Amino acid sequence: MSSGFFQLRVYQFAVALSDEIYESVGHWPLLARTSMGSQLIRSADSVGANIAEAVGRWSEADKRRLLLVARGSLYETERWMVRAEARGLLPHGSAKRTEEIARLLNGMINKPT
Repeated sequence: MSSGFFQLRVYQFAVALSDEIYESVGHWPLLARTSMGSQLIRSADSVGANIAEAVGRWSEADKRRLLLVARGSLYETERWMVRAEARGLLPHGSAKRTEEIARLLNGMINKPT
């Protein structure tokens, strides 16, 4: 069964960012990996997971709620990325990657039903 969320650009961007974060965190020092790295990976993975779950819901209210959760996870991801930049773990400007995902998510959230 091929689910519709795989074709969504917002989902594809979220997954790409999540995979890149996972790869990057694997090279961090142990303290950074076990503290903020695991938080960053979880929040980034949550974005795509909640988009996928939203697509599978029938009610528009339920879909919107899950998209709002995805947006909250995206903002958490951005927060962790900014902290990682400040600590020299990610290149400066990396957190800007979240902007396009946020724009697409906001479009889905604000889409008239």
